[in-house]
Amino acid sequence: MSTTAIPPAAPAAPAPARHRGRLSDRSRAERRLGWTLAGPAFAVMLLVTAYPILQAVYDSLFDYRLTDPDTRHFTGLTNYGVILTDGIWWTALAVTLFITVVTVAVELVLGFALALVMVKAWRRLRAVVRAAILIPYAVITVVSAFAWQYAFAPDSGFVNQWFDWVPGVAADTDWFGGTWSALLVICVTEIWKTTPFISLLLLAGLAQVPEVLQEAAKVDGATWWQRMRRVTLPNMKAAIMVALLFRSLDAFRIFDSIFVMTGGANNTESVAFLAYRQTISRLEIGMGSAVSVMLFLCVILICALFIKGFKVDLSAARGERS
Repeated sequence: MSTTAIPPAAPAAPAPARHRGRLSDRSRAERRLGWTLAGPAFAVMLLVTAYPILQAVYDSLFDYRLTDPDTRHFTGLTNYGVILTDGIWWTALAVTLFITVVTVAVELVLGFALALVMVKAWRRLRAVVRAAILIPYAVITVVSAFAWQYAFAPDSGFVNQWFDWVPGVAADTDWFGGTWSALLVICVTEIWKTTPFISLLLLAGLAQVPEVLQEAAKVDGATWWQRMRRVTLPNMKAAIMVALLFRSLDAFRIFDSIFVMTGGANNTESVAFLAYRQTISRLEIGMGSAVSVMLFLCVILICALFIKGFKVDLSAARGERS
């Protein structure tokens, strides 16, 4: 069975030949309108974000400690060389990638299941179901981290008491005393908190799948899995890319949960936490700025990989217009 996508429009009279890449008058008018509406917000965002980024790039080129500003001197790319040759950076990067991959993968599966539940829910209960599913996302991240920390704490938590029948879990199990157990709790916290976000984006993608395609696939005798693989998922490609991209960027910049639960102990330090420790705790502005720039470059790389990997043109949905 072949992949079913949105059927093309009925054949129309051939349009006059146009140069490749040339926009029609209507497309140019829509582009001007888009810039008119979004231009002011884009300019304000650029002014707000451009200065900190440029300042961080500038400070990263200096050996600069806030406690001794008089000894500040230019070192070029020395800070970046120190970072790339230090095992602390690579450990933090590995921890960040592990949390990102695990949480985003689990959240994609759970989020898609919750999106299907919200779509199939009885009409009168649909609003209640959606509100209940979205409650964790409304909780502040720090509050969520403290709640899960207390739940897993040996003295105040209930997890050890409820799951003491599981091998390896006892009444005095210290979840934050080891690297892998602490990362497990951090991942569980992030999954519980942000799965509703992915489900909300995927719900919007499910709403864009034409019901006529589902009915046509049923008439052809397609099973539920065949309809999902050949009809639903291909038409949700843009929504899936947006959900994965946004959530991956957010997960890669994880800081709050680690700060509350472990404080970076036992090799649970993320890249964002490393930048915080260098800049705020140790007051090494130059080195901390270099770590922040490296974090920024990693985020740009993630964006490029997702856009190139999914090969989705969000503007292509408009089609050719004359």
